[in-house]
Amino acid sequence: MAQSQLPRRVATLVTGLLECVAFSGLVFGWTSLVFVLKSDHYFEDLCDQPVNLTSNATGLAECNAQDSKFSLIFTLASFSNNFVTFGTGYIFDRLGTTVARLIAISLYCGATLLVAISSPGTGLLLFAAFPMLAVGGILFLLTNLQVGNLFGKHRSTIITMYNGAFDSSSAIFLIIKLLYERGLKLQVSFFILCAFSIWHLIRTFFLMPKGHIPFPLPSNYTYGLSCSRRPEEFQETKDEVSKEEVELKQEANPPSQKAKTDQSDSRSFRSCVLSWRFFWHLIWLSVMQLWHYLFIGTLNPMLNQLAQGDQNLVSSYTNAFAITQLFGVFCAPWNGLFLDRLKKKYQQEARKKGFPESMADLHSTFPSLTVTSLLCLGFSICASIPILHLQYLTFILQVISRSFLYGGNAAFITLAFPAEHFGKIFGTVMMLSGVISFLQFPIFILIKGPFQGNPIYVNVMLILVTLLSLIHPFLVSRVWRRQEKQV
Repeated sequence: MAQSQLPRRVATLVTGLLECVAFSGLVFGWTSLVFVLKSDHYFEDLCDQPVNLTSNATGLAECNAQDSKFSLIFTLASFSNNFVTFGTGYIFDRLGTTVARLIAISLYCGATLLVAISSPGTGLLLFAAFPMLAVGGILFLLTNLQVGNLFGKHRSTIITMYNGAFDSSSAIFLIIKLLYERGLKLQVSFFILCAFSIWHLIRTFFLMPKGHIPFPLPSNYTYGLSCSRRPEEFQETKDEVSKEEVELKQEANPPSQKAKTDQSDSRSFRSCVLSWRFFWHLIWLSVMQLWHYLFIGTLNPMLNQLAQGDQNLVSSYTNAFAITQLFGVFCAPWNGLFLDRLKKKYQQEARKKGFPESMADLHSTFPSLTVTSLLCLGFSICASIPILHLQYLTFILQVISRSFLYGGNAAFITLAFPAEHFGKIFGTVMMLSGVISFLQFPIFILIKGPFQGNPIYVNVMLILVTLLSLIHPFLVSRVWRRQEKQV
């Protein structure tokens, strides 16, 4: 790494982490915000009678119609977070970082403004605001994932750390909730969030590339606006970077391994999407993501039920859940460190056995995929047991599982598919898993309607479906074992 570029790269890494922590996954702090929205009487007119007349001594009564509205908003937001990622991934791949980030900033700014000007009488604005906020957030994350390319040996660690930061950003709504309880209006908080758009713009032009950060990274690679560089110098540097990038790729694939890697490197986007590897990865992500979305979207009514309407208890557990989300940024890097260590180990084995390194990269994801599935299984079992105090353990397992899930998803795509298709494949996976995640709202209606608030039957079914996620790591491991048998 060129020493002259080290400060800029470190600044990009740190500010990218802050951006992901503070702005990218805000919608997943929905449980905290619902508490505030209910206190501000959003959608209260849908209840059969005013909530303050049906409340008990401990707080607000449950209102299914109101809960359904909030559940639908979160469903649309989480669905949008995934479904439009293919389009945003395509924009990122074709038009580069600057264009993608300007779109993200526009969506983020518009969303926060809509919430800031909303009121209980204009609650329908929330149906537009939170999907916009979700899409803007995932674009922030997508454009930041490439920062791992600046630190080659730690690439997976940084990718998973950023995904963990994405999870942790849900705690921002906890801060808004705590400030609300101390007298700061919800609208003021969102005006403040909107003002941070200026910071995003500064970072876009000075600390991010116009196009993409290449991998492998040329030694003289530079990016971002610089007052000291003349336009002709920029073009010369750009040409040199292109030449060196080609040379580095040739060095990474020496003649002895070229025949083995060419086929993998030349895979088309269509062949990747139609592969069994892609299909089972989609199943792996979708079934666990559905659990997480359903849990977040229904946590407030679930806590109301378990706490028997005691709003002090509900507030306490809501805060506990949001606080645990902060630790996502600390949990996710362990998955990345795990992947980086295993990748190095299996690459050494691959060289000894004459396997292509791409196979070693793929096999290094096996333990991560397995651990993530088992974590989600444990989380889903705890979430299904209707004991209030047990939910503390549920919260812990949920944040670890979720941070491993999204970090592992991004890392798997970078290791299992060609780099030039990353944005499109990442977007396609998120889009299709988003379609499946839309089931959370019908499930919510099913629980509240025919099952009369008892989720046990749905939970048992979802636990059984979660077992399907274990097929994916098994198939990944089988590729390596088959190759060993052929040697």
